[in-house]
Amino acid sequence: MNKIKRHEIFSRFQAGTLKPTSELKYDSTFELLISVLLSAQATDISVNKATAKLYPVANTPETIFALGVDGLSQYIRTIGLFNSKAKNTIATCKILIEQHHSLVPEDRVALEALPGVGRKTANVVLNTAFGHPTIAVDTHIFRVSNRTGIAPGKDVVVVEKKLIKFVPTEFKVDAHHWLILHGRYTCIARKPRCGSCIIEDLCDYKHKTDPE
Repeated sequence: MNKIKRHEIFSRFQAGTLKPTSELKYDSTFELLISVLLSAQATDISVNKATAKLYPVANTPETIFALGVDGLSQYIRTIGLFNSKAKNTIATCKILIEQHHSLVPEDRVALEALPGVGRKTANVVLNTAFGHPTIAVDTHIFRVSNRTGIAPGKDVVVVEKKLIKFVPTEFKVDAHHWLILHGRYTCIARKPRCGSCIIEDLCDYKHKTDPE
């Protein structure tokens, strides 16, 4: 993998999806934060189903905090780890109200200080809500980065640092979403769909599959 190949890979991603975005459904930065927090070890589909019922009732730090852990749990119980996520969400809302005027901070340190918000969630919020050129490495991005050779690494932090270094500047803001979509629908875990992949000829994967 080299600079020319990487530029062509992201050029093709851009041509395929000009303005990629999260598949989580949200109407505010706060809703995005809560949806991402809830999405840990869960699918976007399951989160969207839960928040479709939650957000019409409570979609601000004050209204969700007012539900309490038990009240919130009733809305998100179909999501994995809902008990701990309910506790973290209520605690996060309390901090937002008391320390940030009920606003989601545009600051990595402040975001990562929120219960249940780690580096990956902070990166998603900074990128998707505020347009920062951050890349949140989830299982899809980790797999695509290693399999294709775009940014191989043994752990998510190494992969993230390599992506920030190697992804051409003009593609950095959208790289996170392009890589997720590619991993979710084409470069899937069990058997990548190489035959229908728009970057197959640029990919370093040695065990390419035949078209289905």
